[in-house]
Amino acid sequence: MKQSALAAYGVLGLPLAMAMLPIYVLVPNFYAADLGLGLALTGSVLFLARLLDTVQDPWLGRLIDRRSPRGWTRLLASSALLLSLTMAALLVPPALDSLALAVWLGASLALAYTLHSLVNITYLAWGARLSDQLDVRTRVAAWREGAGLLGVVLASVLPSALATRYGMAAALSVFAATFAVLLCAAMVILLCAAPQPRRSAQRVPASWRQPLRNGAFRRLAGIFFINAVAVAIPATLALFFIADRLQLAQLTGSFLALYFLSGAAGLPLWTRLADRLGKRRSWRIGMLSACAAFVWALLLDPGSAWAYAAVCVLSGLALGADLALPPALLADVIPAAERDATAGYFGLWSLLAKLALAIAGLALPLLALTGYQPGTPAGWNLALIYAGLPCLLKLLVARLLTSTPSGEPAP
Repeated sequence: MKQSALAAYGVLGLPLAMAMLPIYVLVPNFYAADLGLGLALTGSVLFLARLLDTVQDPWLGRLIDRRSPRGWTRLLASSALLLSLTMAALLVPPALDSLALAVWLGASLALAYTLHSLVNITYLAWGARLSDQLDVRTRVAAWREGAGLLGVVLASVLPSALATRYGMAAALSVFAATFAVLLCAAMVILLCAAPQPRRSAQRVPASWRQPLRNGAFRRLAGIFFINAVAVAIPATLALFFIADRLQLAQLTGSFLALYFLSGAAGLPLWTRLADRLGKRRSWRIGMLSACAAFVWALLLDPGSAWAYAAVCVLSGLALGADLALPPALLADVIPAAERDATAGYFGLWSLLAKLALAIAGLALPLLALTGYQPGTPAGWNLALIYAGLPCLLKLLVARLLTSTPSGEPAP
């Protein structure tokens, strides 16, 4: 498959990755503080919306599988348009009283989560259906995840840079317009220039339980889930670690950009390594490399800017394995006869990723039990949970990847 075709498919990953960062990071403070909704009401609305977002993905996958490839085109186009409008409504709300504003926030979040999941699951399933060649599947995932990392960097830098000069309300307005333009442009490229998804000769009834009958998927999903928790814990605690352990809050944006750009730079390495050694062995090497790089965060003292930058670069390079190889492995374990149930597989996959984020949030009360208070200098307790616990989990997952059960693709 030509690189231009892979790029035409992968470009949609950029705006899709942009969408969630402001919702998770900026929207809570914007509504609670800037718009005066308050922490309690804002938190309650966010919890209910995220609960809906977590449980709906398997059923959305079933809905997507029931549609033809031509139906996928209409679904993607309409969902992308509605998602652009919904993000604008969420980030640029009208002047309302507290109760009406809470309803507006809840409705906008619920619709944004649903539309984003519809587009994202369809997009992942599209990629899994592009080819039956194992090496091509790795490249498909690498192009998608590389574009996604660039989207995360853009979403990290653009709002904060604009907010410093023009205020958060103006920054979010510009972000909403930028997101709409990029999403619509990427959707046009995907629908007009990307290869079309293939279908199986045998029609499989779309059921959200279908993937659970696949033993290879169950094993891979368990490994993916534990690894996703290991990745989500540092993501949850990074701001606290940088501000309270390293006392370098002013460099937070630079550290995050360095990490994600290193992840994008490392993707070609993991693609080539997977071609040479296989996806499973390469993913295992990626996990061990991430541990070898990230464990040094345990030893960092306040002010260790250059040392932490090195940790960001090295662990970022290892990140590419976690991004490109698991979804490519998932495509490998889906039987050819079940090609028309692909979205159902990715619906459950998406559910596991979101559950991992939720479980990683338990690191905060765990830190509270150790006596840590945000905004105060932190000791070894924060470092152990931020870096030590994820490394232990990754070592466990690497051990689980040491064998290939019958029925799974060989490394």
